Amino acid sequence: MNRALAAALTSVAAAGAARAAYAVLTRRPPGGEKAWTRVNHRGEPVTLLEGPAVAAGAVLAQILRGVPGGHPPGLAQYSERARSSARPAQALALAGAGAFGFGVYDDLAGSGKRRGLRGHLGALANGEVTTGAVKLGGLGVTGLASALLLGSSSNAREPVDVVINAGLMAGGANLLNLFDLRPGRAIKVATLSAALIKAGAPERGGQAVAAPLGAALALLPDDLGERAMLGDAGANALGAMLGGAAAVSLPRPARIALLAGIVALTGASEKVSFTKVIERTPPLRWLDMLGRRPPAVAHVAPAAREAEPPGVAAVRSGEDSKASPRREP
Repeated sequence: MNRALAAALTSVAAAGAARAAYAVLTRRPPGGEKAWTRVNHRGEPVTLLEGPAVAAGAVLAQILRGVPGGHPPGLAQYSERARSSARPAQALALAGAGAFGFGVYDDLAGSGKRRGLRGHLGALANGEVTTGAVKLGGLGVTGLASALLLGSSSNAREPVDVVINAGLMAGGANLLNLFDLRPGRAIKVATLSAALIKAGAPERGGQAVAAPLGAALALLPDDLGERAMLGDAGANALGAMLGGAAAVSLPRPARIALLAGIVALTGASEKVSFTKVIERTPPLRWLDMLGRRPPAVAHVAPAAREAEPPGVAAVRSGEDSKASPRREP
């Protein structure tokens, strides 16, 4: 019960910090509003500032847990327990902060010409260093550093555990970003992932997922409302922290199975469109559309089209708009 209360308060603190960060960032966007504006799958403008806000809320909550004696207000009597969980919290904070930093770099400096592992690694083989390749390398380094920071915890005693844990954090960061193609999808996947981690380790898992889950759910209404999106910064940070949550809470066999699943899905994404699979599978499509606006109408009746001003129908269907970070190739 004590750990459940601590997890709940951590989640609330992360949610509050994320909402506060979003309010500040949208009021005064760093570098100007245009730098953070993208066009979604409908051809409508959305802001990427949701990502930095979610990352800030989740990382801040983990930092507070990782400070010796640091814990949500009202839990002073559990300071010894907080100290014992400081190292895992610090590792998750590092994973989230590092993934956020490299994600922001790709969001703001990336051209979008290269996509997926094949695109970025293919460019690298030809001597072209893309922002995506830099980000992938950075996620790997951050994941390894976070895994090493776990040190002598029960899930990081052997070199093989360090490799598994690093893979979970780097792979989780990359994989969740692949789902950020439609409103709310990445956060829904993150929520299901957090539920699985908690089911596998009710106490440790619940504490580990509290901060990233609380921060993400706080911004879910803006994501579903198509006002904002996670972008690389938010999805990478959220995925890395959930991978870290699995690393600090699940037994080795479960972590190996989870890492194998991450690798398999990442490989499949190079061949298969997740969006097409979801749209062809009724239960997945229902979950994907839950809370979202109705699908955009691609075509209008001839009579209605004749009555519209020139160019309106093209914008409504998404034609002649800039490339969208939520539109698959």
